[in-house]
Amino acid sequence: MSRYIIRRLIQAIPVLLGATLLIYAIVFALPGDPIAALAGEKRMDPNIVTILREQYHLNDPFLVQYWYYLSGLFGGDFGTTFAGVPVTDIMAGKFQVTINLAMTALVMEAVIGVGLGLYAALRHGRAQDSMVLASTLVLISIPTLVTGFVLQLLLGVKVGLFPVAGVTDGWRSYLLPGFVLAGTSIAYLTRLTRTSLVETLRADYIRTAVAKGLPRRRVVGRHALRNALIPLITYLGADLGTLMGGAVITETIFNLPGIGQQLFSSVYLREQSVVVGIVTVLVLIYILANLVVDLLYAVLDPRIRYE
Repeated sequence: MSRYIIRRLIQAIPVLLGATLLIYAIVFALPGDPIAALAGEKRMDPNIVTILREQYHLNDPFLVQYWYYLSGLFGGDFGTTFAGVPVTDIMAGKFQVTINLAMTALVMEAVIGVGLGLYAALRHGRAQDSMVLASTLVLISIPTLVTGFVLQLLLGVKVGLFPVAGVTDGWRSYLLPGFVLAGTSIAYLTRLTRTSLVETLRADYIRTAVAKGLPRRRVVGRHALRNALIPLITYLGADLGTLMGGAVITETIFNLPGIGQQLFSSVYLREQSVVVGIVTVLVLIYILANLVVDLLYAVLDPRIRYE
């Protein structure tokens, strides 16, 4: 097991390098001058412009700039913004908000998605099954932007059940935006759970367990659901990075000071160090999530062993 983990971590190094190189190249290719964007509509002193361009290596070729960034990254330095603020200070508070939002959405996705999928699978072909499929189709069809504003107006402004903006109300501030962020994923996970369980319930070992007279709850919970969890765990692990990376719209709607808003503004200002730093951390989270998912396979299925 330890050799497998070490091998996976070594394989993550080229993935991390490729991701940082790609995003750094995209930000480098954006039109405009970041120093001019820093000054806004005012004209900056040419001497200050020269000093800043030398300090941040903006006069050097792309590969030289990337090498400077990569050297600092391996030393634990994510760089500084053009305003002189360390990137780690910016990400510290912002990432906490986004992680709270993503974990809230992930828990809602797992509980609601698996619950509805299990409910539909046990009533396969009935009216309840069709209602669940229709509701998931509605969630998939409506854009997150529309869902967010509608729920914010109805449940936040009209009814007053949830806060409409900010994080001043603690964990309650994440409930409504968490559901909005997880809406599409809930629909996909519900359908995936339903399909996986329907196929598993038709397996021969399930028929054998039923023929032995085992209680239905034990047949479904211990035998069918456990074997159907492997594709669900795979989807949830991959979706964690998607939730964190796709929080830009949700954080904007609910005015959450998370990493999504920071990423949007940093791309606009061409803050290479901030954008690449955020993407680097997101890639690391995605890699670790997939590693945990692979390790969970051996827990769920005794036939899987990592030697």
